[in-house]
Order: sequence, then C-alpha cells, then structure tokens
Amino acid sequence: MWNYAYTVPENKKVRVIVHTDCKNEADDQYAVAHHLMTPRFDVKGLVAGHFWKNPQQYGELGTAQASYDEIIKVMDLMGLKDQYPVKLGAPRALEDEHTPIDSEGARFIIEEAMKDDKRPLYIACQGAITDVASALLMKPEIAERMTVIWIGGADYPKGGFEFNLMMDINAANVVFSSKVPVWQVPMSLYKVMAVSLAELQLKVRPCGKIGKYLFEQLVDFNHVAAKYEMDWPQGEIWGLGDQGTIAVLMEELEKVSYDMVPAPRIAEDMTYIHGKDNREIRVYKYLDARLTLEDFFAKLALNFGDEK
Repeated sequence: MWNYAYTVPENKKVRVIVHTDCKNEADDQYAVAHHLMTPRFDVKGLVAGHFWKNPQQYGELGTAQASYDEIIKVMDLMGLKDQYPVKLGAPRALEDEHTPIDSEGARFIIEEAMKDDKRPLYIACQGAITDVASALLMKPEIAERMTVIWIGGADYPKGGFEFNLMMDINAANVVFSSKVPVWQVPMSLYKVMAVSLAELQLKVRPCGKIGKYLFEQLVDFNHVAAKYEMDWPQGEIWGLGDQGTIAVLMEELEKVSYDMVPAPRIAEDMTYIHGKDNREIRVYKYLDARLTLEDFFAKLALNFGDEK
C-alpha cells in the first residue's frame, strides 16, 4: 500500500483507533493522514467526533456528521476508500457524568477493546472525549484494556480554558475518574507543532490530490477564521497540534517526556481541582516536533510526491 523500503516488525505494531473532530478546523486532516501512513500503527478504524459548541454552518447536532464526511473525503483523496471502518460518534456532549450517549463510535471502541488481542490498544483523541466516556460508562471493564491519548486540557497545575475540553467537561471528568490509563497532551505543549504556510506550500501542496487538499483547505480556513477578529490564528503560521497523538507513540521509551500526576477533577470554568485521590495519569511536558513533522512530510512525499 505504501512506498516504504522498510517494514515494521509485527511485535512492534500497536492497535490504534483515531478519534477526530475532523471538520472543526484544518489540522485534524493532517493527523488523520499521518496515522494512516504510519506502518507501526494498525489502525482499526476512525470515529467521527462532534464539535457542537462551535457548530459553524453544520448546526449543533450536525458536527459529528461533518467530521464523518471529512474523514471519508481525506481517505478518498489518499486512495483508501473503504479501507478502514469509519463510525459516527455522539452529536453532542454528555448531559451528566452518569448517562452515556449510545453511538456507533462508542460501541466500536468497546468492541475493539474487548477483542482477544495482546497488542496494546490506543484511542487517539483529537477533540472532545464524549465517545470514550460513553464507552467507559457502558462497559467499565474496557478501562484496563486500552490507553486514551488526549489532545486537550489547559496547562498544569491551574488549568483553564481549552477548546477540546470545553466541548465536554463531563466526559473529561468521567475519563479522569475512571481507571483507564490516560496520556494527556495539554494546550501549550500541543502548540509546539507549529508550521508556517510557506513550509506547507513547499512540503505538502505538491504531494498529489491529498497534499493539495490539505494545504488549500487550511489556507481557506485561515481566511474564514480571520473574519472573527480573534488572536488565533496568527495569519502566517498554524499549529498541527493533533499530531501529538502520533508524537507520543513514536518516541523512544527512555525519554523523560512526561510527569505522572494524580488525575484532577475539572471545574465548570475548566480549572483543575487537585487532591481527589484519583489514580495517576501521564501529563506530557515535551513532544519531539522535529521528528513528528519531518516524519509526516517524508511519508507524504514518499507516497504522494509523484502523483499527478
């Protein structure tokens, strides 16, 4: 399928479910493509997540469907039509910390977690974690059969506003208070995955249909977002923050790149409440941006650089 002059030993591969709010902005598409091009990852499927508090033109209950449609588009442009199952997640946040939302996405997570497979399973979450929380509420025993990687939450120790967390605070509290291993990549850290538009024009745009689309949809969104007169985006740079889910699975085990901290409770204002006697979670403090971004650029060029 891919143009690599190497293979990854089977015992080095890991199972991954990619959970993405793929149409919320313009970087999820890059992370989806990177996951699918990475031979160490046995991608079992993708779950389309909501971004209901930022509905844009899709309507509050239409954002998960928009993510679903965008995942399909990215896969089609990569020549991967029907190669991986894509499941629709919940259309909105949890109403409380006790009531799950039954969805294709939540059931898919449960199904994969319960399989008799000795390889580790990682849920790579690039948005709200509603579907992971729902899966845990529906079948708590999956907590010890998977690891949740989450791009979300503000910096420690205080916390505060962060977009992915804002989408579903209840879900974050469900996951943090459960027994599931969590690898959290907080806001200031995922921002290190910075790129310039010139770099993307040089390294991404020439790489076939998918490269052209990745570049152009980001440039288009850059102009759409500018109409709201926010500080973000800055104009000529972008953060590919969702690449953090790849970064943490690509690093050497010997790196001291995270702290183990007791999982906090999250208040309504998204600040962290400590001292809740929850089990410890990984909170990353370093990501190898050079390795991750150059790996993405190399894989895109190897696989799509000659495509006309």
